[in-house]
Amino acid sequence: MPPANPRRQASQNLERWAISILRDAGAISECEEHGWMRERGDPYAVARARRAAGDAPPRGVCSSDAIAAIDDVLGAIGDSCPDCSTRDEAEESPRFK
Repeated sequence: MPPANPRRQASQNLERWAISILRDAGAISECEEHGWMRERGDPYAVARARRAAGDAPPRGVCSSDAIAAIDDVLGAIGDSCPDCSTRDEAEESPRFK
């Protein structure tokens, strides 16, 4: 088995970190039935997450990259669960489950 690409691993770890920060701030939640991440639509929670990311980024990541990771993850998460939505209402599928 070939070794994992270190850049890909770092990117995935940064995404996981961003999801954790967003959850802790209350900006995203998990669909209780299906497990998909959903944006809660709370601008204050997003501001808390961005502030936390800038104040305490992961080791080796600058503040601006940490905030960008928060924004990237938030942009990839929809405000509804694709499995709960009917086919007529379904939006683009979010990346994170």
